Amino acid sequence: MAVIELTKDNFEETVTGNDFVVVDFWAPWCGPCRSFAPTYEKVSEDHPNVVFAKVNTEEEQEIAGHFQIRSIPTLMIFREKVIIFSQAGALPESGFRDLIQKASELDMVEVHQQMEQEKAG
Repeated sequence: MAVIELTKDNFEETVTGNDFVVVDFWAPWCGPCRSFAPTYEKVSEDHPNVVFAKVNTEEEQEIAGHFQIRSIPTLMIFREKVIIFSQAGALPESGFRDLIQKASELDMVEVHQQMEQEKAG
């Protein structure tokens, strides 16, 4: 699946309509962002069941502000509408592949239960 561009018009629909979404927050002027882009594309090709998306923080400042993006690149992973990972910095390919693997193995039933317990106080 090709990497998709997210905008304020399709962000929420993409995250709520898919069980596994990886988002790369980037900007055209960011050197580390540009060097990470080929790795992001390459890894995305090996995971057809995962939505890989990018947010250009220059053009989509509203989204970047909402998620308090302070450094780029920042990777964010959503599973079943829950942010399970958010971290600034480009990863080497092996680290990125490990991250996707670990995210896919996460027991989301347990995550949702923990969230409910936290809400209940």
